[in-house]
Amino acid sequence: MFENELSNALAVEGLSEQDILGALEVPKEAKNGDICLPCFKFARTLRLAPQIIADRLTPHAKALDFVEKVETVGGYLNVFFKRTRLAADILRAAQCETVGESDEGKGKTICIDYSSVNIAKPFHIGHLSTTVIGGALYRIFKHLGYNVVGINHLGDWGTQFGKLIVATRKWSSLEEVEKNDEYFLNSLYVRYHKEAAEHPEMDDDARAWFKRIEDGDKDATAYFDAFKKVTMEAVGKIYDRLKIHFDSYAGESFYNDKMQPCLDILRDKGLLVESDGAWVVDLDKYDMPPCLLLKADGATLYATRDLAAAYYRKQTYDFCKCLYVVAYQQNLHFKQLFQVLKLMDFAGADDMEHIAFGMVSMEDGAMSTRNGRVIWLKEVLDKAVDKAAEIISEKNPNIQNKMQVAESVGVGAVVFSALWNNRIKDIVFSYDKVLNFDGETAPYVQYTYARCASALRKGGKFDPEKADFESIASDEAYDVIKSVLAFPESVRQAAKLREPCVVTRHIVDLAGKFNRFYIGHRIVVDDEGTRNARLMLTAAVKHTIGTGLALLGIDAPEEM
Repeated sequence: MFENELSNALAVEGLSEQDILGALEVPKEAKNGDICLPCFKFARTLRLAPQIIADRLTPHAKALDFVEKVETVGGYLNVFFKRTRLAADILRAAQCETVGESDEGKGKTICIDYSSVNIAKPFHIGHLSTTVIGGALYRIFKHLGYNVVGINHLGDWGTQFGKLIVATRKWSSLEEVEKNDEYFLNSLYVRYHKEAAEHPEMDDDARAWFKRIEDGDKDATAYFDAFKKVTMEAVGKIYDRLKIHFDSYAGESFYNDKMQPCLDILRDKGLLVESDGAWVVDLDKYDMPPCLLLKADGATLYATRDLAAAYYRKQTYDFCKCLYVVAYQQNLHFKQLFQVLKLMDFAGADDMEHIAFGMVSMEDGAMSTRNGRVIWLKEVLDKAVDKAAEIISEKNPNIQNKMQVAESVGVGAVVFSALWNNRIKDIVFSYDKVLNFDGETAPYVQYTYARCASALRKGGKFDPEKADFESIASDEAYDVIKSVLAFPESVRQAAKLREPCVVTRHIVDLAGKFNRFYIGHRIVVDDEGTRNARLMLTAAVKHTIGTGLALLGIDAPEEM
């Protein structure tokens, strides 16, 4: 909050305000100040030792009315703020429901491709990461003022639909599919692969049926449409529970008539070459295998559709960034895709990013929907909600809307568990870990939010103009205030690094600091000035935690 004023004051000795602002840091230890300026980077420009630079800047920092003291240590200029002044400014700014919104992204569009479910396959736990990471990034960039386009690039094309038609015709019917759910479709898919292992001729039938879908055959299209309808109704319910929103459901089939122009560009540039009957882009000079775009039989592939999607998105949305939230198993695919786009002189080639994340496996090995080895996400969410309901019944049996709160707590715990670690880390799914509500978890943060809400209800209305900020100058209170102050920067870092866990960890840290303050200091006291200040502090924490949970897609119950 005071960085700009401090940077302006220190813009002397040949240093610019931007130089200073870009170099300011928050020290890891409180003994080194509230903010510090490492002077090493200025030594060559000014031809002075870092310690001398820090000494010369000291009086300029001391002259500011919000500075308590300044220390120079080993080339660092350590600045300590006046606690009461910081408290007053920070807490007044944090009295709105949403903390840290900005317009830094105004006029810029970011496309985020995430979740991208496969038609006819239920949501399993492996889909959780892409869905909640993408959803969190969507909300974080919105918070920073960007126009964000959430895209669900549906897996709605391929021979698997021919396989499902064969399975439906052999063991079920179109009418039965329309009356059933996505789990029924999956059971047909699993059965098909077991039977096809014994009767490989079934694959010929599957390819023939998919060809009929490609040709727009009425009977084949009826099956295909039924599979999509059943799947989208089911995943829509999961998305509602996870608070996930999309602006586009343009999947693979959408790009059927949009691939040829891309292939024409590649041919015109002499980039598309024949290889054993197939057509590829040679990427040998970039230390990558060739990018296959057309099979020998003329069939297109994921890469072909992704090229068309990139052109469509740039033309439609004119994005400044296009992010693909996809597991790191697809690293090579995206390296090839981005390189081909550069060779095509695609206008947005330098603005494409693969936001990779780790894989999810079961404790006894990898998952496979084809073999029926999966953990369904609905089952995980339901179990988490059931456990939350049990705990709430035990600890707060008279709570209103018990099942609504249980849904918020249970689903929040699952989402939080997926957003706690750096996204690239592999996850071995364990019910025990996901359903453990103790420690650094969503229920802990939600409980802190509810604790703040309870204190504010008991305290009633407060008057910021009559707050005694000296009463919240303790170390515990100051730690809370600095954490509230740092929250907007954590959101910016989460966006910059494409890491929602920066927000997750910040609100856990804030919850811990507030709870330490809460235990040591009564909020609702007789003294009016103290009560107003502590209620302001509590409201700022409530709003900050509430904002953080909302960015992650997690509810903040007023009571638990």
